Amino acid sequence: MSMRKMTMMHVSNRQRQILEMLLSRNGEITASEIASEIKVSVRTVHRELPELEKMLEAYGISLLKKSGSGIRLLADSRSLNELRESLSLTSQAGYSTEERKVLISCCLLESDEPTKLFALAHDLRVAVPTIASDLDHVESWAVKYGLTLVRRRGFGVQLEGPESIKRKVIYLLAKDHLDDSAIFGHTADLPSPSPVTLKLLSMVGKENLMQVEQALWGLEEHGLNELSESGYTDLLLQLSVAVTRIRQGYGIAPTDNIHSGRSVDADADVTALYGRERAMLAHLSNALKLSLSREEAIYISALLRGEKTTATSRLLPQDDFSLMETVRGLIQAMEERCGAPLSEDRSLRDGLLNHLEPALQRIADGERIRNPLLAQIRKNYEQLFSWVRQAADHIFKHIVIPDEEIGFLVMHFGASIERLKQLSRNVKAIIVCTSGIGSSKLLAVRLGKEMPQIEIIDHVSWYEASRIPDGAYDLIISTVDLPLEARQYVKLSPLLTKEEIEKLRHYVQEVTLKKPAEAHLESSYEVQAWELLLLLNRYMHEIIALIEQFEVFPLEPAFMPDGQHTDLRATLHKVCEAVNQDGSLTRIEPVVELLLEREQHGTQVIPDTHLALFHTRSESIRKPVLSMFRLNTPLVLHSEHPAEVVQLVLMLGPLELAKESLEVLSEFSALLLLPELITLLEQGSTPEIKQFLSKELLSFYLNKTEMGRVNQ
Repeated sequence: MSMRKMTMMHVSNRQRQILEMLLSRNGEITASEIASEIKVSVRTVHRELPELEKMLEAYGISLLKKSGSGIRLLADSRSLNELRESLSLTSQAGYSTEERKVLISCCLLESDEPTKLFALAHDLRVAVPTIASDLDHVESWAVKYGLTLVRRRGFGVQLEGPESIKRKVIYLLAKDHLDDSAIFGHTADLPSPSPVTLKLLSMVGKENLMQVEQALWGLEEHGLNELSESGYTDLLLQLSVAVTRIRQGYGIAPTDNIHSGRSVDADADVTALYGRERAMLAHLSNALKLSLSREEAIYISALLRGEKTTATSRLLPQDDFSLMETVRGLIQAMEERCGAPLSEDRSLRDGLLNHLEPALQRIADGERIRNPLLAQIRKNYEQLFSWVRQAADHIFKHIVIPDEEIGFLVMHFGASIERLKQLSRNVKAIIVCTSGIGSSKLLAVRLGKEMPQIEIIDHVSWYEASRIPDGAYDLIISTVDLPLEARQYVKLSPLLTKEEIEKLRHYVQEVTLKKPAEAHLESSYEVQAWELLLLLNRYMHEIIALIEQFEVFPLEPAFMPDGQHTDLRATLHKVCEAVNQDGSLTRIEPVVELLLEREQHGTQVIPDTHLALFHTRSESIRKPVLSMFRLNTPLVLHSEHPAEVVQLVLMLGPLELAKESLEVLSEFSALLLLPELITLLEQGSTPEIKQFLSKELLSFYLNKTEMGRVNQ
């Protein structure tokens, strides 16, 4: 047998399918098209390509990958024919290298005893040396997370380490290898689920997922902080893994390190340490029918609090001004191409900020971006996809943005264009889904692509939906039968088939949009008039209070003892003393420490300016503060990066701050990217700055309440 044919001996079923699709095409084929055909995620296709490239080298064949176009085989006809012949003669192996590594990891994570190499080799249908090679990769991966792979002759192989880290590794494996449809959908609906998918679903406790989610629903009244959709999903998965491991008998040991990095104190009083979380722990324990040990209580408390200790002092949802400038540039680039006034849509700006921060981090970390809807997005929004690709290539000059991520950006811009077209009459819908947020997420994503004019205002259970006034929405979309008349709601599946899309379009056209607009508005205002007045009053109160107390101070920075270098800590102390003349702060020193901590996590200097925004929130702050200081001598924040600050904006907020106040402060931070405001802050008087802020925040207010816009 030739070396080339030997190369193909261990091709997996999935790799064979990919090669056959590539051989059947004369031109390019996208990873999304391959994924759709063989029923896997786009990310899985990308993971197989490096191994296929190595195999193809033996045949003199190259794998040509062209961004925005697709993948194709590059070779002469003789080499391609030899590859076809070799594929037809080779036997199919059970698993790819990546699949074997995941299954080996799962086996070792599930076992608290050594596992023999020949047992792994037998189960995975490969030779023992192949397993030994796979274990080298598993070991390097395990060490990165703080686990130890013990391998000794006659002993076998065992994965050792704290239970908390093993749970985290299981969660990360699930996030990396499972799609939302697998996690939250019905297993019976999955097209030929792979052994890896089935194993990981078992390890995250898919059978526990609904019970865990129902327990989570009851935590809001006990003080659980509001979470983003991704944050909620992450917490749900981690809790489900924990419940599954506890029920399997794998508990947290007293010496185990929890997220905070502290060892569990066997003598600690959980009630005293975690008083605020006592009710949440009691609720979870009761709802899940678990008796939580002291160690498990501390572990779950850490999950509920989250790992980011600096989050409690964060005042703005976004304070990465480079990212804000990038989003602004991307929106402007798209405005030039599509002609729509996208910069007027604040929902687009906020959506892109929230989406791009983690997306760009994943790209920088080399993670694969998956988008199972990419093929449909490219087909249905061909021109918009081209515009977004051009705009992204123009803005992200030093980063390669994959097509999968472009697809997500297309959804944001497509929804914005629809909002701007139909601002006067959006269709507001609530989604009712008893199978949890995962299924409703799938349905919401599909709806956003197929019918972006439908605005999803909430994801609720039927019990919650029955308490929402009729005037608050136009349409109920449910994944289950409801005790309502057929014309009061429309039932769809989470995956939203083509037939269901047409059914929904017909329902909206024939039922929802034929309701008299006057009756809709009258019903809405009758039910919500008082609530709307209170909301408007809160926003206006926060805007007026912020502008009224705004003041510009002259300031001479403090200097180090050498008299040559400015002292940031002492300068911030002087700044806080200046704004505390009316008693805005209870203590100055803790606020200074938090401001310094924020600066250490990333520069507060606005790009291409001499302006820095220092902000934090603390229990030592009584009320929101917004002031500006013009420095007589430039302030250098870091000796290693000697950027000079001449204007310093201080923004402070209490630890407990109303949602409306946070939004107003966030809007001000976005205004700092406007050249007009930068010029005013550098040279303008206090009344001129207040006038500009009044105009912009009034525009924000009117836009927020959908009452109109200020004439420019």
